[in-house]
Amino acid sequence: ARTAVGDPQAVLAAADPESPGGVARAEFAAAVRSEIERRKRRLGVLSYDDLLSRLAEALESDDSPARARMRQRWRIVLVDEFQDTDPVQWAVLDRAFTGHATMVLIGDPKQAIYGFRGGDVVTYLTAARAATTQATLATNRRSDEPLVRSLLVPLSGAALGDPEIVVRPVEAHHRGSRLKGAPSDAPFRVRRVPRDAGFALNKGGLVNARDARAFIADDCAADIARLLGSGATWCGVRLEAGQVAVIVSIRDHGLLVQRALQARGIPAVMAGGGDVFLTPAGDEWLTLLAAMEAPHRSGLVRAAALTSFFGRTAEELDAEGEALTGRVADTLRGWALLLRGRGVAALVEAAEERGLTPRLLGRVDGERLLTDLRHLGQLLHEISVRDDLGLTALLEWFRDERRRVGASERPRRLDSDAAAVQIVTVHGSKGLEYPVTYLPFAYQLYQFPVDVARFHDEQGRRTLDVSGGGAGWDGNVRRHQEEELGEELRDLYVALTRAQSQVVTWWAPTTNTTTGGLHRLLFGRQPGVAEVPASMAVRDDEYAARVLGLIEELGGPAAEVAEIADGTATVTPEEAESLEVRIFDRVVDTEWRRTSYSGLIRAEEEAGVGSEPEVVGREDEPDSTAPDLPDLVDLMAIEAVAARGPASPMADLPAGATFGSLVHAVLEHTDPDAPDLEAELRRHVAEQLRWWYVPAEPAAIAEALVPVLHSPLGPLAPGLTLAEIPLRDRLRELDFELPLAGGDSRRGAVGAAKGRGVRSEGAGEARLRDVAALLRHHLPAADPLLPYADRLEQPALGDQALRGYLSGSVDVVLRVPGDVEDRYLVVDYKTNRLGAQGVPSTADDYGPAELGEAMLHSHYPLQALLYSVVVHRYLRWRLAGYDPERHLGGVLYLYLRGMCGPDTPVTGGHPAGVFSWRPPAALVLELSDLLDGEVVSR
Repeated sequence: ARTAVGDPQAVLAAADPESPGGVARAEFAAAVRSEIERRKRRLGVLSYDDLLSRLAEALESDDSPARARMRQRWRIVLVDEFQDTDPVQWAVLDRAFTGHATMVLIGDPKQAIYGFRGGDVVTYLTAARAATTQATLATNRRSDEPLVRSLLVPLSGAALGDPEIVVRPVEAHHRGSRLKGAPSDAPFRVRRVPRDAGFALNKGGLVNARDARAFIADDCAADIARLLGSGATWCGVRLEAGQVAVIVSIRDHGLLVQRALQARGIPAVMAGGGDVFLTPAGDEWLTLLAAMEAPHRSGLVRAAALTSFFGRTAEELDAEGEALTGRVADTLRGWALLLRGRGVAALVEAAEERGLTPRLLGRVDGERLLTDLRHLGQLLHEISVRDDLGLTALLEWFRDERRRVGASERPRRLDSDAAAVQIVTVHGSKGLEYPVTYLPFAYQLYQFPVDVARFHDEQGRRTLDVSGGGAGWDGNVRRHQEEELGEELRDLYVALTRAQSQVVTWWAPTTNTTTGGLHRLLFGRQPGVAEVPASMAVRDDEYAARVLGLIEELGGPAAEVAEIADGTATVTPEEAESLEVRIFDRVVDTEWRRTSYSGLIRAEEEAGVGSEPEVVGREDEPDSTAPDLPDLVDLMAIEAVAARGPASPMADLPAGATFGSLVHAVLEHTDPDAPDLEAELRRHVAEQLRWWYVPAEPAAIAEALVPVLHSPLGPLAPGLTLAEIPLRDRLRELDFELPLAGGDSRRGAVGAAKGRGVRSEGAGEARLRDVAALLRHHLPAADPLLPYADRLEQPALGDQALRGYLSGSVDVVLRVPGDVEDRYLVVDYKTNRLGAQGVPSTADDYGPAELGEAMLHSHYPLQALLYSVVVHRYLRWRLAGYDPERHLGGVLYLYLRGMCGPDTPVTGGHPAGVFSWRPPAALVLELSDLLDGEVVSR
């Protein structure tokens, strides 16, 4: 089912009706597909495959309006890498443009190696047969002529998985070899591993595949060491490790070679596919940085306006002229100041605020471009921080890095990976080139057992057989394996053609050799025959040596015997620099930190503690047991309990941070719509007790939580209880990490780029005392939390700097209906035990006055405000048409021990245990600005 869902365009083959198991598997896969589609429709979700499929459907009719619009908009269509196109993509192109536009399809079927992720070479062949004109590139501009000639000996005329995919002879642009002074001047080498090299053979006389790989990895490392230590040059400059690539099929094989290289002192890195510096995103970053450095040059400014950072078009530039150019130049000047003051990360954030993400995601290729832009932004940020580069130096580094990646001669190397042997997968190497490549394991292929057969049927449709058995299963598996072996040959072609001057391969007589691409090509293909057999028996060493020798005589790869060289052959080290101990002489800025609400208030030595420590359990209350009661208890106080309202449902339960963490976890996971709510609570209590153990029975805890969920929530959620708010209206455990006054800025740079805001007197930076001024300005005199402003002005708290990053987690955000539209409430659960020590708690201990005092005592007003800012920023980001006045619903602090069910006492409209507070939206907005470094004096 997973394969069927992952390849939605493939047809599901009919199962043999005589195979009940196969029918069940096929029906299950079809049912899962249908259910996925049903859920996507219900949730309003569209994948990129859905967008393509819907477009193809819209284009199906001859009189489709979509056809007319696309033909009117595009008269010439060029499609690159067409060999990786799938049937739906081709259906879109074919229906829209065939016969109505000039369509140029550019592709190389010999490099069609992405069948595993939907690339369909059959689609390419179908389109190629229908083309009115065909042209072929007959000149190889990558590889040297000696290498091209040698590669063509085994490759020329070979069919790579299909009779229509044949390797044709080509000419070479580079006439001689650019590699000079190497230990071997052969452009193409095959190193044969002999059976007598110390291997234990199986009954068939073959070497264990794992033993052979270990031997070859060591031999490969030794050969690279000889090459790098030989003083060989490429294009007249000494060959470096970074110009050598090891190409493997899977990452594990690459790691094997990497360890062997490192054992010889040769640096080696596992590289990704392609280089992000040479992508369109790299072009856009280069354009932007150049324009930021010279915003007075209108040509650079107008070029920057056309990038994704601004999203302008040539038509807009022409229509708006100098006015638009001036506005873009002003933005570029501001961004240059922002980069100098707060770094590249702040620049990326500014671009995001101008709509970079939605602008790109509206494009077909936008997701890839956005990922690359962010990736490059991260790299630019890292190098600017590491080397303290300004704008001009950063631009120069970026240009050098692009030159280094794309150059064909020794460039400046600023990245540490540049001096290391590059280890890449075949798929990662596609489109790349290296002076020297090593293919240590191209001789072998392990074919995994087939669980799902993927193949093309008689109509050329990509098909999945998930039945696992039945009359047609064996034939479908055979087709699957034939297509897999064809793609293996194309993998080999891609790997062999990455080299510019020399390629080195290996051959070994192992249990996995019979189906390996290189083995089948060298030993299985008959002269003058295009077909490469699906498998070829492995014969004795004498036969292998004779065949490889004959191929060498024809001008093919040089036949060598793999003999691991002395381990002392390593790269000649460069002259070492003198070393001296560095002195740590800078001042650590301890106020620039990652903190939390609890960390901010920890400076004041009071009993109240926060509920969100950064690592361990909840700190809703001091984690200590109550002291033993004295011998003479105030009996009158205990007798008076009955007159103080309903008893707390948690009166007999433990207290402390562990209990608070337990209750938080249970409420987070409980589904209020469960048919049996108490049973649902018991189940989650039992699960969470394994992590947060307290000496109480699960049934007792669950029974105490039932009335909590049925207690009224007060005026901010009129008529509602927690049990009546479903999971779809809850955002549970909203984790956050937000910058405090520019967490990415250095001291003295906070807010500098914004150009607004005045520091409060005596404070060079935002501090907690500035929150007090906001409270006094925005809260009415009768607000129960206004006195907290006095607490914030005490030096222990008020001097706390708001710099760095603030992290934490909001217990839950509730979406509740308002008068016109939904509102969002910040909710925090508290299990604090209030009231007299040793006296059972009742609802009266959690009345409005008592809760107000508890809020002030425990610094919860600060927590409530910070969490309100978090939700404000989240809604601003995610909610269309967001208006703080309408959508910010306020804060609920739920003191669970005081919530006694439907009969909870209500005083002045406020139920016991529920502290309701709706800070003015203007207060939340100004606090958000304060946290961003804007401190307004009052």
